[in-house]
Amino acid sequence: MTCWYEGPLAAFDTETTGVDVETDRIVSAAVVVQDAPGARPRVSRWLVNPGVPVPPGATAVHGLTDEHLQRNGRWPSPVMDEIARELGEQAGAGRPLVVMNAPFDLTLLDRELRRHRASCLDHWFESVPLRVLDPRVLDKHLDRYRKGRRTLTDLCAHYDVALEGAHDAAADALAAMEVVRAVGRRFATRLERLSPAELHTLQAVWHAAQARGLQAWFARSGSPEAVDPAWPLRPELPAAA
Repeated sequence: MTCWYEGPLAAFDTETTGVDVETDRIVSAAVVVQDAPGARPRVSRWLVNPGVPVPPGATAVHGLTDEHLQRNGRWPSPVMDEIARELGEQAGAGRPLVVMNAPFDLTLLDRELRRHRASCLDHWFESVPLRVLDPRVLDKHLDRYRKGRRTLTDLCAHYDVALEGAHDAAADALAAMEVVRAVGRRFATRLERLSPAELHTLQAVWHAAQARGLQAWFARSGSPEAVDPAWPLRPELPAAA
């Protein structure tokens, strides 16, 4: 029987105006589907005119300028619907979804759906469950004592995965998928008996523990930064009184 990391996978990634999931916007996104390791990936791309200025710092990361997005990007409303629909179709086809640092990209998409569609991401997974594989959570749990950062670039270097065109949504999605396959192979004795559904549940527990550890480290360092333990999607903030 083929292990999940040698089978069909989909991957999702975004580029954005910033790092605040509640206020920042998606400017590009991609879903990459691969039926088996080494198979030619199928890529769906979206370019979005977010309707707000793109800060120079964000442009410096992904290279997408206001002018380019205004000329070539589409309005957010139909794009967010198409992305959510595509993720729902991948879940319906039984493909686990690879998302690097899932609470960031999935929460951003959820907030964009609420903002532009009066909808939410959960709506698309009421009948078919979303099964997420997050390379950051998996690697941090399975190799927890390794020193160093765990960005996508770092994980690609550690697992000998090529990352060409970093901070392009499609390139990052494909690289995250290859990292997940590499993690699966390296830790096969611990992962091969677990289904993607079981791993989805376990990652929520692992991420919460990782968040508690990071929060404790911040407290010892005197930092007021808060770490959200929710995974793979952060709950909607309560409306301001």
